[in-house]
Amino acid sequence: MGRHALLVEVDGAEAALALATWARTRRVDAVDVVPAAASVLFDGVGNLAGLVEALTQWAPSSAPAEGELVDIPVSYDGADLEFVAAAWGVDVATVVERHTSIEFVASFCGFAPGFSYLRGLPQTLAVPRLDAPRSRVPAGAVALAGAWCGVYPTASPGGWRILGTTDVVLWDQDRASPALLPPGTRVRFREAAR
Repeated sequence: MGRHALLVEVDGAEAALALATWARTRRVDAVDVVPAAASVLFDGVGNLAGLVEALTQWAPSSAPAEGELVDIPVSYDGADLEFVAAAWGVDVATVVERHTSIEFVASFCGFAPGFSYLRGLPQTLAVPRLDAPRSRVPAGAVALAGAWCGVYPTASPGGWRILGTTDVVLWDQDRASPALLPPGTRVRFREAAR
């Protein structure tokens, strides 16, 4: 990954988040520690050999510390709600009930500032992306792709299955922490009052 970077491959998003959290709490020699779906990038490393030695102390069973819980109200009126219901073999009300019963965890960020890949949906409920992405998905769209859940922070193209929308601001440069859902954040969706 370059003279001052190291990419560590792990078994999945949960392990990547655990390693990144462990590395940050131990203040390893890296300017940036960036978890992804099955890897962690350590960038701005002053001593690669020292970092490798430090990483030998991490055990893959190390669970990340529980992050803050964020509640997100959703208007379940998305364009793909009926598609998801059919894919799951249930009615729309059951989709909403299942989605709101899961505690998701932000595993990593990407695609756009403030977009967090949320894990927690069982693999048995995974849904395919659209065959062709929409040219515009509204800001606040709550959507699924595979076993991931995400909330679009701004209007953009996108190929995820839209369940509904929220008014919650996911990215605000004026906040102390601009991203509302950094890795490790726990997320619960609830049906918005009508």
